[in-house]
Amino acid sequence: LAGEICAFKIHGQEMPFEAVVLNKTSGEGRLRAKSPIDCELQKEYTFVIQAYDCGSGPGGTNWKKSHKAVVHIQVKDVNEFSPAFKESVYKATVTEGKIYDSILQVEAIDEDCSPQYSQICNYEIVTPDVPFAIDRNGNIRNTEKLSFDKQHQYEIMVTAFDCGQKHATEDVLVRVNVKPVCKPGWQDWNKRIEYRPGSGSIPLFPSIHLETCDGPVSSIHTTIELQTNYIGKGCDRETYSEKSLQKLCGASSGAIDLLPSPSATTNWTAGLLMDSNDIIFKFDGKQGAKIPDGIVPKNLTDQFTISLWMKHGPSPGLRAEKETILCNSDKTEMNRHHYALYVHNCRLVFLLRKDFDQADTFRPAEFHWKLDQICDKEWHYYVVNVEFPVVTLYMDGTTYEPYLVTNDWPIHPSHIAMQLTVGACWQGGEVTKPRFAQYFHGSLASLTIRPGKIESQKVISCLQACKEGLDINSLESLGQGIKYHFNPSQSVLVMEGDDIENINQALQKVSYINSRQFPTAGVRRLKVSSKVQCFGEDVCISIPDIDAYVMVFQANEPKITITGMDHFARPAAQFENERGVILFPDIRIVSTVTKMEHPLDLREHDRANKQVVVEEMLHNLDFCDILVIGAELDPEQECLELDHRELQGKHLDATNSTAGYSIYGVDSMFSYEQVLRQLRYRNWGTSATSDRKFRVKCSELNGRYTSNEFNLEVNILHSSNSNFMDHVNHMIVQPQFLQSVQHPEGTVSAVHNSVVPSVATMVIIICVSILVFVITLGVYRIRTAHQHSSAEHEGAKDSEMDWDDSALTITVNPMEKYEKPHQAEEESEEEDIDDEEEDTTSAESDESEEEEEEDEEEEVIVQKGDKQNATRQEQLEWD
Repeated sequence: LAGEICAFKIHGQEMPFEAVVLNKTSGEGRLRAKSPIDCELQKEYTFVIQAYDCGSGPGGTNWKKSHKAVVHIQVKDVNEFSPAFKESVYKATVTEGKIYDSILQVEAIDEDCSPQYSQICNYEIVTPDVPFAIDRNGNIRNTEKLSFDKQHQYEIMVTAFDCGQKHATEDVLVRVNVKPVCKPGWQDWNKRIEYRPGSGSIPLFPSIHLETCDGPVSSIHTTIELQTNYIGKGCDRETYSEKSLQKLCGASSGAIDLLPSPSATTNWTAGLLMDSNDIIFKFDGKQGAKIPDGIVPKNLTDQFTISLWMKHGPSPGLRAEKETILCNSDKTEMNRHHYALYVHNCRLVFLLRKDFDQADTFRPAEFHWKLDQICDKEWHYYVVNVEFPVVTLYMDGTTYEPYLVTNDWPIHPSHIAMQLTVGACWQGGEVTKPRFAQYFHGSLASLTIRPGKIESQKVISCLQACKEGLDINSLESLGQGIKYHFNPSQSVLVMEGDDIENINQALQKVSYINSRQFPTAGVRRLKVSSKVQCFGEDVCISIPDIDAYVMVFQANEPKITITGMDHFARPAAQFENERGVILFPDIRIVSTVTKMEHPLDLREHDRANKQVVVEEMLHNLDFCDILVIGAELDPEQECLELDHRELQGKHLDATNSTAGYSIYGVDSMFSYEQVLRQLRYRNWGTSATSDRKFRVKCSELNGRYTSNEFNLEVNILHSSNSNFMDHVNHMIVQPQFLQSVQHPEGTVSAVHNSVVPSVATMVIIICVSILVFVITLGVYRIRTAHQHSSAEHEGAKDSEMDWDDSALTITVNPMEKYEKPHQAEEESEEEDIDDEEEDTTSAESDESEEEEEEDEEEEVIVQKGDKQNATRQEQLEWD
């Protein structure tokens, strides 16, 4: 037994192995694992093993053991794990137009324990047709230049392989964002800005900010320009006439308009080219206009003002000629220029030659101003104030002194007539045929000359003020470091600052404002240009300009409506009175606007259900014309009159002629109503006139919006020997009754306002007619009963009183319009009561000639009262 091997013993702490004896005699044994071995937990084991013989006693105390042998075990790996990526998503950003060596690196790991199975041998892009590649180390690069415009972002899937060619169970997502090449400039602004009339002030660029691409910026200089040079006079001004504007601005009176709208009285501008929107005249170097004698005084005093709007470009041709705006020269024989305003080589020159007097000395004769604006092809407002020998130029409200004053001798006085011209100068002498010379090229408007007075700076600023422009919301919050400056018309704003964030906030507050109630619809171009200075660097950032535009929508056009009494009759005596007759005691002018509102649901069947909203508007008028329809007024016997005290305190003037009356000036509709209600018509020769027709038409914005044509017919009632008709008309024209008509309450106004009488009026007329019929019947019976003359005389008086009562029935509806003047003739065969009713109506209307004759016969009968006429009266009453 001692010669056999009985056991093997492993020394070591909890080794997962055991050794078993296979053959005791030969000592062969086997080493085996007691439990599963995991390479990932432990790659190798080292322990000591000893062999024991079988020579031990009962307690195993005497057995012998061998020497110790060291056992070293290596665990062989199995490829049981797949590669896994460290991140769930990989992200990177690249700039367009560049080829990168490596955009980013992806990384996968494998939990196998051996180098063969734990190392990642390869990466692969799974997504097909993408411009990217990946190497063995997981570096992703682009294979071509990327374009932001073509694609903003790429998403690609990537997998990994270990060296045992086992691939990852889950692919990983790689996002590559493409950003445009950083270009310095303004970001987040809209090219189109919409503006609806009445919106007040709206910000132009509420989210704008400047991208400098991390450049070292020290200061920023920005110019915002609103370009409106194609609108009217370079801006959306109220297009009232020059006279109305001057009155609005408080200019001194006496200005003479040298370029008025062509008309019968101002025909010298008829041959000039004219802009349809405003009163703008275009001169192409071929036209001139002669101002008729008597329009401007021949000799201007030492004080006068010339004002005009002018748009002018560089002079054509190599050698620039003088271009005449205004010229006063000899009409014949000689060629002397007494005073002139002209452009020469982009200089404005004013010539003023005084006549000889006692002092034979040199005097200032030419005044020169050199200004870039004279040739910039844009509208500017020029005012030349002459306080001889001092001449001052105001351009767009800013003062300019002449840079050159040329002295000259006074010119010899002569008796040669002078010719004042616009757009060219009259050459009357030194030529075979008098003609125009020194033509003007450009546009002129509102050219006026005011003799005897010069204009104040305040009035000049008002006359050139613009109704639209740039504005800054909340000036207080602009910040300390921002400097800003507006030009006079607020079309150009310059801002400067050293902090980008402050400049961003300041530009976000720049807004557009248009205070016109009915602005000119269309596009207003915007240009923002910027200059950037950098810290001590020669090469600095270039900022591209912004080109945007404001789209101004069409305003809802107002409908101006004139209403009132359109027909009345008065006795001739009232027209012959020195006060005459008020034509429009209750005239009313209202303005309404119709808005089309679309419902929220714009499906086909709902489109017809548009809501029409009518709103009453308050705005100004600039003229109302009262025209005589038919033959003009005969100044020998009739006229229209207005007490000029009615115009005091209002911006209104009036002119009178045989063709009518014209009230003009910019004022409220209420002011026009007040004045029109005081206009009177006088006629002291009424025998030749039976009726007159007048027409009223009003305008806003120099005829841009016009009212309806309101017609009034006036009848003159001739009553040579008729107490009856005098009494009737006395009852018709009671002032208290007219007052009640003006306030539309109750039955009277209903009768006045409606064409067809109301039901209540008809009932009253029928009842009164029946009463008249009964009374007339009673009077007739009394007359037949009493045959004595005294009784006849009393009967005549009674009947006269009865007819006076019937006259009272006429005054129920004195101003009613009637539809069928010959109604009594057409229905003459109806029953007696209806006849009586129609007779009453005919007395009111005075339209039918036959009815008028009957009325006259009745009047004669009542007045005479003898027996024979009483019999005729009885027959007529029964008729």
